[in-house]
Amino acid sequence: MANTDATEVTFRPKPSLPPPPNTVGPVGWLRRNLFSTWYNTLLTAVALWLIFFTLYHLYDWGIAKAVFVADSRRQCLDTSPEGACWAGVFHWFNAFIYGRYPYAEQWRVNFSFVMLAVWMAPCWIPRVTGKIGIGLSAVLIFPFFAGYMFAGGDKGLFVQFMLSAAIVTFLSIWLHVACCLLTGRSLPATILSLAGKGDDTDPRVQRNILVGAFLVALVIVFAIQMPWELRDIPTNNWGGLFLTLVISGIAITTALPAGVVLALGRRSKMPVIRTASIVFIELFRSVPLITILFMAVTMMPLFLPETMVLNKLIQVIIAVCLFAAAYMAEIVRGGLQAIPRGQYEAAQSMGLSYWKMMGLVVMPQALKLMIPNIVSNFIGLFKDTTLVSIIGLYDLLLMLKAVSQNPRWNGLHTEPFVFGAFVFFIFCYAMSRYSQRLERTLGAGQARR
Repeated sequence: MANTDATEVTFRPKPSLPPPPNTVGPVGWLRRNLFSTWYNTLLTAVALWLIFFTLYHLYDWGIAKAVFVADSRRQCLDTSPEGACWAGVFHWFNAFIYGRYPYAEQWRVNFSFVMLAVWMAPCWIPRVTGKIGIGLSAVLIFPFFAGYMFAGGDKGLFVQFMLSAAIVTFLSIWLHVACCLLTGRSLPATILSLAGKGDDTDPRVQRNILVGAFLVALVIVFAIQMPWELRDIPTNNWGGLFLTLVISGIAITTALPAGVVLALGRRSKMPVIRTASIVFIELFRSVPLITILFMAVTMMPLFLPETMVLNKLIQVIIAVCLFAAAYMAEIVRGGLQAIPRGQYEAAQSMGLSYWKMMGLVVMPQALKLMIPNIVSNFIGLFKDTTLVSIIGLYDLLLMLKAVSQNPRWNGLHTEPFVFGAFVFFIFCYAMSRYSQRLERTLGAGQARR
């Protein structure tokens, strides 16, 4: 009789077979994404042909037949009439970056931008505390240092004071970084410990010691830098990418805080503030930027006393800042409306005042939601600054146009604009990538939309 014990009929699954070779790896990816159907295959073939056609002709024009060393446009045409004349771009490269800024003084521009990068670098060091204060100091104090480095000239008492404050702040930031990395304590805590007041809980004593230390450092730096004076460089000589970064940088820096104030003003319950905010926003949004620039340059002096003459660059910067603030206000208002009503009610139920509710509860959530729109506005603003070339400021666009008007490089149009497009692409792409990284960082724990 056959044995029917359960142990002899136990199911034993066969080992899993490997997937078909044509469904995994690069071959599988190509089949799924490029050749899944006959029309996808056709579109892939057409796209590959267009990419090959474009890259081949770009390589042939821009590299294979290009002229990299020449003294004039005529020499480029004689050497290779069908290739690009990059020699003209190399010859004008310095003018593209600095405009008509004197060659011997261009180190001041480079030094200022390097110092800004060093100033902001602690914001990306994990162990450093007080990053909000470092960022605010870069926005509020560094412009005085950069402004004098760019313009130079005679220093008044106010400029000397702000220049000393900027130097002391910069040194304090890096002393603070050293303290955080070496001892794990902040610079104020280290100063209080050295003064023997590390255990004193009286805030007035701590504040007096810290203010006293800052004033002593300020007096020392003021005395050292007082005889230091740079050569005066009129703003008419500013130009190129340097001028574009100055205008767009100031506009971007001021647009967000001004937009927040205008957006809150538009949602205010006080009629005067609400009406004034609405009028300002709608007025600047209903007029093209080029019109505002012309009005700032030609109309504004008519309303000023004859003895008061404003610098054209300052007029342009004010106009661009006001224009950018109006658009930023609507972005901020949209972000505020995306916050559920329950967040306001929860903050009010905890007894928070209006400003604490907006600063601690509502605005952080709204700003996180607004990151894509804010960066899109910044990118558009960076590109819109090329409009200042119409009113005679030699920004990057006007310097690119100036090449073709030079007798030696007459007719050289394409290569400078290709260079300009590449520069704008680098800056805009960098802003876009950083915003995506910032969005991922601030949106940790939430699904990406």
